[in-house]
Amino acid sequence: MERLSEKNLSTANPSRRRLIGAGAAGTLAAALTLGATQNANADDGGKGAVFASPNAYDVTAWKIKGHPEITAESDIGAIINDIIADIKHRQTSPDAKPGAVIFVPPGDYDLHTQVVIDISYLTIAGFGHGFFSRSIAGNVDTTGWLELQPGGSHIRVLTPGATPQAFLVRRTGSPRLSGIVFRDFCLDGMDFTPDENSYHNGRTGIEVASDNDSLHITGMGFVYLEHALIVRGADALRVHDNMIAECGNCVELTGAGQATIVSDNLMGAGPDGVTLLAENHEGLLVTGNNFFPRGRSLIEFTGCNRCSVTSNRLQGFYPGMMRLLSGCKENLVTANHFRRGTEGFPPFLSKNNGLDDLYGVLHVSGDNNFISNNIFAYDVAPNKVIPQNARPTIILIAGGDSNIVGLNHVVANVPAQHVVLDGSTSHSKVLDSGAASAITSYSSDTAIRPTP
Repeated sequence: MERLSEKNLSTANPSRRRLIGAGAAGTLAAALTLGATQNANADDGGKGAVFASPNAYDVTAWKIKGHPEITAESDIGAIINDIIADIKHRQTSPDAKPGAVIFVPPGDYDLHTQVVIDISYLTIAGFGHGFFSRSIAGNVDTTGWLELQPGGSHIRVLTPGATPQAFLVRRTGSPRLSGIVFRDFCLDGMDFTPDENSYHNGRTGIEVASDNDSLHITGMGFVYLEHALIVRGADALRVHDNMIAECGNCVELTGAGQATIVSDNLMGAGPDGVTLLAENHEGLLVTGNNFFPRGRSLIEFTGCNRCSVTSNRLQGFYPGMMRLLSGCKENLVTANHFRRGTEGFPPFLSKNNGLDDLYGVLHVSGDNNFISNNIFAYDVAPNKVIPQNARPTIILIAGGDSNIVGLNHVVANVPAQHVVLDGSTSHSKVLDSGAASAITSYSSDTAIRPTP
C-alpha cells in the first residue's frame, strides 16, 4: 500500500481524534507518517511530539527547566506533571481549553512522583499494554526465558506510601473533570510484600477521586498493583479492552455512578480482593468480560440498580463469585457462563474467602432482579464442599421481593441445590431452572415451575 505523503494527508485532513481513536497502531502510524515536531520545551536534540501541534507532547523529548537530570526514564511522573503545568499555563481561557495528548513511546520508565491530573480533555497514550505475568515468573525458575519484564510503554510504579497512586485524577470546583483518556500503556507495581503471593504493596495504578464525566480507560495493562483502578463518582465511564491481572483489586467503582460501561476486559484479582466492585451505580453495563481467578468475588454490586450483566465468562475458586448486595434492584443477569472450580496453584491452596457453599455461586439480595439464561458449571471435589456433606447452592435469593430466576442451566459433579430462596423473600418466581428436588424455597410466597 502506498505510503501517504504530507500533501495527501493534508487533503485527507484526518482529525487528531481519529488518529488517536485508531489505537496504538494509529498513533504509531501517525508518528511515522507525520514525522516529529518539537514542543517549545522539548530538548533541542530530542525527537519531539508526533503532531504539528503545541498540544502534543512526547515524554522522552520534554525537559524540566532547571532540572536537566530528570528524564522520562528516571521519573516519568515529574515529567508529566511539568507537561500538565505547561498546558495550564498556555490554556487559560475557559472558552479555549482543548486539552492535550501526551505520548509515551515504547520503553521502560520509572515513576517516583505521583501524577496529579486536574485538567479535562487530557489523553495519555502509549504504544502497547506490555502485560507480563510477574506471578508466574515469581514462582518458577526463569532460566532461559526470552523476556523477564513487561514491555510496550512500560511504567514502573515506585510511588512512596504517602502518595501511592501513580495517577491521581482530582479537582475541586465546577464543572467536574471530563474527557480524560488513559490508553495503551502498562502500569507495573513491580513486587508485593512480604512475598510475591501476598498481592499487597500499597500501590495504586489510577485513582479518580472526584466526580467525573466520560473518562476512558482502554487498552491498558495493569500488573502487581494492590489497586489497579479506582473511580469515584463516575458518569459515562468506559473501561474497555484492558488486561488487569495479578492485582490485589482490579476495578473499583466507589461512591456512586451512572451510565458506565465495563466491557471486553480480561481481569483477575488476588484472593483477598475484588475483580469488579460497584457501589450505588445506576445503569452500569458489564458485558463481554473474561473474569478469572482469584478474587474473593468476581462481580460485587452494593446498592446498584437497573444494571445489566450479560455475556460474561466467570471462573472462580470461592463461593459468592457474583453478589448483588444491600438492596440491589431491577438488575438483569443473563447469558453468562459461571465456572466454579478449586484452586490448584500450590502457593494459594490454603486460601479461601471465609464463605461456605451454602452462600451460593450467585448471591442475590434485592428486589425485581431478573436472572435468566445463564449456565453454571460447578466442579468441586465432594471432600472440598463446605459444610461437609452439604448440597452446594448455585443461586441463592437471600432476600427481596419479586425476583425472577428463569431458564438457567446447572452442570454439577455433586448433588446441588440449583436455586434456594430464603424465608425473607416474597413474590419470587423460579422457572425452568432445575428439577423440583433441586429447588428449595423457605418462603410460602414463591411460584415454582420445575424443568420438565
